[in-house]
Amino acid sequence: MEKLSQIIIKLKWIIVTSVLALTIFFGYQTQFLTINSDILSSLPDDDPAASLYKEIGTQFGGNDMGMIVLESDNVFKTEILQHIKQITDSLRYTDGVSTVTSLTNILDIKSSEWGIEIGKLVDEYNLPNKQSQLDSLKNYVFSKEMYKGAIVSEDGTATVVMFTLLPDADKQAVAKMIKSKVENLNLPETLYFGGLPMMMNDISDLILSDIVWLLPIVFVIIALILLLSFKSFRGVLLPLLTAGIAVIWTIGIMVVTGYELTIISNIIPVVLLALGSAYTIHVLNSINQSKEKDRKQALIKALTYIIIPVILAAVTTAIGFVSFVFGAYLTMIKDFGIFTAVGTLIALLLSIFFVPALISAFSMYRKKIETDQPEKENILTHKILQPLVTLLFKHPKYSLTAWGILLLLSIGGMFFIKTSVNMADYFKKDNPTRVSEDVMQKKFGGSLPVFVVFEGDMQSPEVLKMMIKTEHFMKEDPNIDMTQSVADLVEQMNDAMGEGKMIPDDKAKIEQLWFLLDGQDVMTQLVSEDLDKGIIQSRFASVETKNIDEFTSKMNKFIQENKSENIKLELTGMPSVYVKLNNSLIQSQYSSLIIAIIMVLLIVGLMLRSISKGVYATIPIIATILILFGFMGITGIPLDIATVLVGSIALGIGIDYSIHIITGFNFHLKETGDAEKAIEKTILSSGNAVIINVLSVAAGFLVLIFSQIVPLQNFGILVAISMFGSGIGALTLLPVILILTNRKRKIVANNHKQ
Repeated sequence: MEKLSQIIIKLKWIIVTSVLALTIFFGYQTQFLTINSDILSSLPDDDPAASLYKEIGTQFGGNDMGMIVLESDNVFKTEILQHIKQITDSLRYTDGVSTVTSLTNILDIKSSEWGIEIGKLVDEYNLPNKQSQLDSLKNYVFSKEMYKGAIVSEDGTATVVMFTLLPDADKQAVAKMIKSKVENLNLPETLYFGGLPMMMNDISDLILSDIVWLLPIVFVIIALILLLSFKSFRGVLLPLLTAGIAVIWTIGIMVVTGYELTIISNIIPVVLLALGSAYTIHVLNSINQSKEKDRKQALIKALTYIIIPVILAAVTTAIGFVSFVFGAYLTMIKDFGIFTAVGTLIALLLSIFFVPALISAFSMYRKKIETDQPEKENILTHKILQPLVTLLFKHPKYSLTAWGILLLLSIGGMFFIKTSVNMADYFKKDNPTRVSEDVMQKKFGGSLPVFVVFEGDMQSPEVLKMMIKTEHFMKEDPNIDMTQSVADLVEQMNDAMGEGKMIPDDKAKIEQLWFLLDGQDVMTQLVSEDLDKGIIQSRFASVETKNIDEFTSKMNKFIQENKSENIKLELTGMPSVYVKLNNSLIQSQYSSLIIAIIMVLLIVGLMLRSISKGVYATIPIIATILILFGFMGITGIPLDIATVLVGSIALGIGIDYSIHIITGFNFHLKETGDAEKAIEKTILSSGNAVIINVLSVAAGFLVLIFSQIVPLQNFGILVAISMFGSGIGALTLLPVILILTNRKRKIVANNHKQ
């Protein structure tokens, strides 16, 4: 390490200019960064539910369903029908829109004196303008199951315009265009925009606003903490400079390798600003504590001591992030793991190469070190760490008991943890998108699309009757209000012919009715061109995990019981995807944590050449993770796509503090030969850096409280808590374990001597 330190100082100008050149290159790349808020694009291709959901989009004209609700005191008015037609026409002529369905263009099947009449519910070129016509329309709409509660709310105060997007459309761009077009109509009614495309567009806007205004806040807060801690320009500049460069390089690498910013990876800059400064803080703390009169030698000695613990800290943090690659279901979480690990290692390299090179190149040394002069009283050392050392040595068992009680309470709280995968929960309760989703749920049975896919002869009475049977079964669930399939249309046509609302037993009769349906826009949404596949479309009202689980479980059981040689059924849609997501949250939480714990144990054990010390180092952080999950259970913070990251991140970052205490203990034990003196010296020297580090990292993450995205707010709170927990654990629980184990060794050694 000493040789490496000497090489770094010798090659200082090459290092500084190389870093500058790379920063300019990657900084230029950041302007090409794009945002992708589409959670569906992050679903794995090898997952059956996800691949079937994507397949439906291709085969049946899009699965991305958007909804625009127009609310008034009564929708059965001529001017409101005109406004609905305006919205319908605006959407119809928007690039990327596949289908549009509204009160003014929806298909209607009824009997007439000539037999069956297939047309539109209203004549869009001659809208009803007399009260008698409007009343007649209202009565007719409420008499039909396919309209009531599906296209017009049951109280008649709202109507919905539904649209689907083409599979290859730029969903965010189309959603933005739709919203802009409709808002520019300046309609007097209240409008609500909902469904996945609209939510994704809104999330994209929130991601952008978060980055623009959260990053400067993180910078300022960390700068203030560094100024109060180091009381020097160098102490503020260098940690923030390395963190800033790490962010620029990481985002630049993302762009160069073709990755986009997602709802998860948008927190990478905040994570790296908080973390990237941590390694430089330890390096500066080590340099500040060096007593060498020769400034160059002081730098080399400090660097020689700190390189191993900083490498250990960064590698274990990176492992915490990399564990997501093996345990996560969503590709966006895997990408987050990869790039935060890359950013962490960049911050490490900058702290041990760039920072010392910069200090040496620009003579950014401390003021002249007066070794004869007594050191000024350090508030952290004398007011916090010294009393802490006294307490730990006097009452180690009290500290252990306090931790024990806290852990028991936390384990109890863990049983109350809930999961949440609903995208509407990403928005604050007063956010227009969240309000819109609540209206959709209350008045139109939600916006979560549900599909049951049938494979078989779509003109077969057996297949169509099974479709009707499936629809009846689906409607038994309180969260399914409406269903639509080609079987419904055949039933209605048969009814209009005066033969009852049922599927004819004769295939030839079905083919005759089918002939009348050919060419209708709705058919491409319900059956394939070859008539070998068809779907039931529906919407699920509840966003509760329990309700979604129950529905998918019942449907899958029904499907298994009703499959035959001639009919194959499969369930997909957002509830099925949410179930997969939900299960994956728990699975990825376990797997990523187990992978991270094992890897951290092995690496720390190998680098410290002692598995027992590796175990000691992980005890405080495992205790912190238990407290973290207990806190989530007690406070009701759910496990979602953001908070599922916290456990492994807490492990990866929090282990750093224990590593610095363990390596400090090893160093001072060799120096003094006395375990108790080594523990005291370690707490008084490394404790400063640990406290500064905890405060700066926790403050950086707490800035996420101001995020517009709810899971990210919870994420910030939980990581901050884990930083305080792991920092306190490293300064109390770990020293207590070392004190008690070394006291036992002393007693055993004394007994042998006697």
